[in-house]
Amino acid sequence: MKRPAAIEICVDCLASVEACAAGGADRIELCAGLVEGGTTPSAGFLREARRLFPGKIMMMIRPRGGDFLYSPGEIEIMIEDIRRARDGGADGVVFGCLTADGEIDAGLTERLIAVADDLDVTFHRAFDASRDLAASLETLIRLGVPRVLTSGGAATALGGLDTLAALVRQAGQRIVILPGGGIAAAKVADVLAATGASECHLSAREITPSPMRFYRAGLAMGAATVPDERERWIAQAALVRLARGG
Repeated sequence: MKRPAAIEICVDCLASVEACAAGGADRIELCAGLVEGGTTPSAGFLREARRLFPGKIMMMIRPRGGDFLYSPGEIEIMIEDIRRARDGGADGVVFGCLTADGEIDAGLTERLIAVADDLDVTFHRAFDASRDLAASLETLIRLGVPRVLTSGGAATALGGLDTLAALVRQAGQRIVILPGGGIAAAKVADVLAATGASECHLSAREITPSPMRFYRAGLAMGAATVPDERERWIAQAALVRLARGG
């Protein structure tokens, strides 16, 4: 069996960080909201993860769920979060940004790399939402991005194996292709063998019962469904005025 150069686990709770430390993960991708594909975690979470996990911590920089087209204000949030990632002890950052036409936003990517400075960088699965994966890969290589997380443009990495293999061949030694997206722990070796990749990204999770003994029947704190990347839920000024009686 081919041994991966690195196993990266995406985590959004402290119990998962503890499991990664116990299980010997090489890297963790620290996130909030994995149900939305991962958003920026809190400074407190980063601090505690750094205390518990001896390996490499990559911190997600994504100010919201949904698409990867960011407003000027959201870009400022990303820049500040990259700075806080460094201050909090992260080893690297994970981000991705596209233009409205589905191209890699080269200017913004270059700007965020400059802010990251000596931190490691992964371009996340915004890559999979781009128009032309082969062209997007060349853009990332030109920009000096060290690593790209991708499912090969498919819903899962297992569904995108052929494309992942082609991306690995195209990349050569110029950029690391990090397969990820719905990979079960038992399938890591198969993904590496099928694609020629040397690293793998997964969540390694299973449903774990809550220790709560009391639950109020019929109460739920979250949405019943999660919108895909074509939709954003945004507060509307007119509805705010309506709520105020205006």
